[in-house]
Formats: sequence, C-alpha cells, structure tokens
Amino acid sequence: MATATSADGTHIAYETAGTGPVIVLVDGASCHRASGPMRPIAAALASQLTAVAYDRRGRGESGDTLPFAVGREIEDIAALIDAVGGPVTLFGISSGGALALTAAAALGPELVSALVVYEPPYVPEGAQEPALAYTAALHDALFRGDRDAAAELFFRRVGVPEDQLAGLRQSPYWSGTVGLAPTLAYDDAALGDSLVPDEVVAALRVPVLGLAGGATPEFLRYGAATIAAEAAGGRYADLPGQTHAVEADALAPVLTDFVASAR
Repeated sequence: MATATSADGTHIAYETAGTGPVIVLVDGASCHRASGPMRPIAAALASQLTAVAYDRRGRGESGDTLPFAVGREIEDIAALIDAVGGPVTLFGISSGGALALTAAAALGPELVSALVVYEPPYVPEGAQEPALAYTAALHDALFRGDRDAAAELFFRRVGVPEDQLAGLRQSPYWSGTVGLAPTLAYDDAALGDSLVPDEVVAALRVPVLGLAGGATPEFLRYGAATIAAEAAGGRYADLPGQTHAVEADALAPVLTDFVASAR
C-alpha cells in the first residue's frame, strides 16, 4: 500500500498492479479496495495496464477531513495522478462513474486523457422524484446518527427486495455498509440531482466510453448511454450477459482496447 496526500492533507491509500498506461479505478457506494470489484478488475488489467485501486476518503485505509465536498474527492484523484504519473484514464463504476465524470471535466486532458463509466445511476427527468426522496431521507438519517437506517435506505434504493433485507442484515456486507454509512452521502453528492449533468459532459475534451451490462435493466443503462451520446466523440457498448455486478474478465479486454485506441 502507498498513500497520496490530498490538497486538504487527507491521506489517500492506494495500490498499483501491472505495467503500461495508467488507469485509475473509482469505486461506487459502500465499496473500497478490500470490499468491492476493483481489486479483481485491477488484477485482470495488470497484463497490459497499470491499474490504480484506491480507497475513497472515509473508506478503508484512507482518511477523511470534514467538511465534505465533491471537490475534495476531485482533489484526491488529482493527488493520486500526481503520485503515479499522468495523464491517466479514469474508470468509474456506478456512482463512482459520476465522480469520475466530474473529475475528468474538472481536471482536464492534461491529467485525465480518457474516461470510462459503467452504469452511473443517473435517471431521466421523469424518474427524478425517488432519487430526491432518497437524498432527503439519507441526509435525515445521517443527521440523526442512525447509520443502520442509512444503510437500509441505500439497500432499498439499489433494489434489494423487501424479503431479502432480513437476511442481508446478517451478512458482513450489511455491517460493512453501516460502517461506511456517512460516505453514502458522498456518492449521493457526486450524483447531484441524479440527472445527467449536461454541462459537465459538454466540458469533456477526451475520449469517452459508456458501458453497461447486456443483462442489466434498461434504467441502469440510461446514464452510460446518455453520457456517451452527449460527449463529443463518445461511444457506448453493452457487455453481453453482464449485470451491475460486472465480472472483471468481461470488462478487462474492453478497457484495455479502449485505452489503446484513446492514446
């Protein structure tokens, strides 16, 4: 493990695997290096790329300096790029895709040379009400210090059926999410009002790839497809048979081919 120091002094833990062009992997909600998809993805990429997996602030072995702002997480990514050498490709999964999108636009092509997003959970305008209700309820639960309620809100929001919640409560994933509950608000902040941020997409000046699973419900493909359609030179692809829990071996060849073509 290595650490990068962000602009506000927060230590960000990261690790690298492989050699070649650098790709920074940005986790979604409730995930970090030791619990989530990025270590397997990094291992699958390592034969052709230098994959950087890191703990977003407030997670794993990274620190957290309050008050939080999305801009602080962008500074964290900038510190990582400074530590490993840039420019880099940013790859974000789920709400991590929203953060990667915002960071790519803010940091510019000198630091971020390409962007890949996998199923960022943006919604069309007509479907915004549940997202806004989740934001309000999550902030209320965290204000009251009720991390368990915040975790339940998150699992309901991502579609865990009612009859599975009791079993999930007994799993390590539940306790892990409760422990990371304050960072659920960080992901929610990265998503903003949950509409695709058209002005952010328009500011991109690098190749953009939107990805989604071929077996994923249509509503989860919307964000990646819309970003790819709006971005100058953007393109979109479905990964056959994949879901929101994308498999590293299905993702790796698509990422390596894109990075090669974007150089």
